[in-house]
Order: sequence, then C-alpha cells, then structure tokens
Amino acid sequence: MNDPETKLTADVCIMGAGPVGGSLACRLAEAGVSTVVVDRAALPPMEHPAFDGRAYAISAGSRRLLDESGLWAKLPEPAQEIREIRVSDGKVGRPASRLFLHFDHLELGPDTGPFGWMVEARGLRIALNGHMPTLPSLRVLAPAEASVERRDDGVTVRIAGGPEIACRVVIAAEGRNSPLREEAGIPVTRLPYGQTGMVFAISHEHPHHGIALEHFLPAGPFALLPMAPSADALAGGAPNVSAIVWTEQQAVAKRMMALDDARFEREVARRLGDHLGRIQLVGRRWSYPLSAMLAHRYIDTRLALAGDAAHGIHPISGQGLNLGFRDAIVLADLMIEAVRFGGDPGDPVLLTRYQRARRPDNMMMLGMTDGLDRLFSSDNRLLRLARDVGIAAVHRMPPLKRLFMRQAMGV
Repeated sequence: MNDPETKLTADVCIMGAGPVGGSLACRLAEAGVSTVVVDRAALPPMEHPAFDGRAYAISAGSRRLLDESGLWAKLPEPAQEIREIRVSDGKVGRPASRLFLHFDHLELGPDTGPFGWMVEARGLRIALNGHMPTLPSLRVLAPAEASVERRDDGVTVRIAGGPEIACRVVIAAEGRNSPLREEAGIPVTRLPYGQTGMVFAISHEHPHHGIALEHFLPAGPFALLPMAPSADALAGGAPNVSAIVWTEQQAVAKRMMALDDARFEREVARRLGDHLGRIQLVGRRWSYPLSAMLAHRYIDTRLALAGDAAHGIHPISGQGLNLGFRDAIVLADLMIEAVRFGGDPGDPVLLTRYQRARRPDNMMMLGMTDGLDRLFSSDNRLLRLARDVGIAAVHRMPPLKRLFMRQAMGV
C-alpha cells in the first residue's frame, strides 16, 4: 500500500486507471501536467500466458491519444489493421443476404490508412503498467480507497492510509457506476436492451485478410474482428485469430454460455458461416448485460466525467471505447493548454467547453447505435427487406459510403 505522506500537489487527479483514465493520465504527464491517477483495484501486470480474447477496436482518430501518450510504442505485440469492413444481414444457419455493404479503406484514397487497429486488452494494460511509472509528472496510487472534497477554489483527495492530494480538478473515469458522478447528483438516462454481449476469441483455418464483419441477425449483431497472430492462443501459436462480439437475447445467451466448447463452437459456426474454414474457441468467454447510458451533464464544480462514467452505448459499432478516447483527447488538449499558459485546468469555462465539444457527439452515437440495434434486431419480413435494400443502396452511393467510412475511422 502507499506510504502515508503529508500532502501531494497536482494539477489533475484522475479517478480510474482503465484505458481512458490511464491513457489520459499518460497524455497529460507527457506534456508536463502534474497528474495523479487513483484506482481502487490493483493494476496486475497481465503478462501471464493464459490467452485473454478480449480486444479493443482503436479507430484511426483515437490512435492520436495513444501516440501522444507514449502508449502505442509500448504495446507488447503489433496491432492488427482493420482494412475492410463488411456489413451483412441474415438468419442463423442460413447464408447471408446477397445485399450487403462493403467498405475498403483504399476507397478513400491510396494514401489512406486503415479504419483502425485491433489491440488486445491485455496488451494495452501491459503498456499502461509499463509506461505510467516512467513518467516524472505522474503518480499512480493503486489499490487505493479515496474520498474527494470539491470546492470552488480546488479539490482535496484523501487516500485511506496514504497521502492527501491537493489538485485543481478531478476527472471521473471509474466506469458506468461512477461514485463521483453519483456524489455530484448528476442524473443519467439508461436504455436497457434485454440483450447479452458474449465476447471471446477464435482461431480459424483461413486468414481474415484484415476484414471485420458485422453480421446482423434477428437477436442482434454478430461481429468478427481481425486479430494479429498469437503466440499463446493455442499450443504452438495461432496464425489466424479473430475476436467475436456476439449479441444475443439474455435467456439464449445464458444457455450458450453454459455449453461445452465443442457445442459452443458449432453455434458460432452457424452464425459465422464457413468462409474462414474450421474454427476453434481459444481462451475464456465473457458475457455482459447490454444497455445504453448517458449522463445529463458531464461537469460539476471542479469535476469532469469521461468515458463510461459519462456515456455507454450498444457495442453494435465497436465505438464505445473510441468515444471515451475522444473525451480524453479534448480534455487533454484543453488542460495542457491551460497549464502551459498559467491557466486553471478546473476553470468552469474550460469544463463547459469540454462538455459542449463532447456531449453532442456522444449523444449522436448513442442515438445511432440504439436505432441500428432496434432496426436490425427484428425478424419482420418487410423490415428485413427494407433494411437489406438500404444496405445495398449505401453500397452503391460513393459519397454516402465515404461519409460512413470517415465516421468509422473517427476522423
């Protein structure tokens, strides 16, 4: 645990050392902004060989944060490029509709980079744990229990059995059940979906060629995300690996999660099809109840919400973490500029600028993902025909298609 110290001072204190809070802390510290990051949980090295099939889709726009925070260069394994995205519709056990939508990053120009990169969750954690202690302007306190007192003139963070931190602003990045958000009395709107997201990884016979798949089924989307070759996914390694995010009705998902690996693999194959050849489950499976959430405001006295503390969306577009990274980019830009020119990173005007910059974007993405899930999670024959025609129409309209591609890239 942390040695008790009389008092620490910092410009910014971040509650939560997950991907958003940790990346923001590194970005601020790289720019010389004195920062303390506090997390209730220990930050394990996660370098054990047991394969962790969870992964993040990092959009081209979000990579800026990982580059400028010094984390991208610290990833232990190369990230897998997402070069193409295929959107299709269908039913379980049947071929996908012949009406589809296909995105290729080269359609935006020969010098355009990929839509994004797939990064293992454990890889980003290893990068964070390895980089944070090297930054002179960053102090990490974990595991640590903290109480926060916010005043008009500053913030005091008291660590149980540890130091007292005097800072100018506190950032809540502790997740959807943010204690700081609740203490501030900030209301939230929640949208339950009655769905469960199952997350895992598979090894497959044929290469994925960097193509991501979003296949809409009556119970919800089934997404395949290309991963880099893995040395420890299977004995002897696995050259062809993909992450799966499978949305299903809660009761069905519970039955699926209870299946043994062989039967579970058969159910995956029924939804995926045979274009990747034989498949094999690798590592663990995870499941999460799905819902959307939006905080009614992102700021309070000397407080800003970021990432899942401020918003949560359906995983249908794979953009949840990217929205949190965009929050962090805006906060970092505003606070670095303020500190550099002798300003106050917790000034109400600055925090209002942050809210105005981020809340509309997050609301738009929540509305879009909510609408897509409700549109595609239906087996109505006429509705299925209408959406298939719509998918095919976008595929044949280059200007609209390019707009969707730029949105997917986060640029």
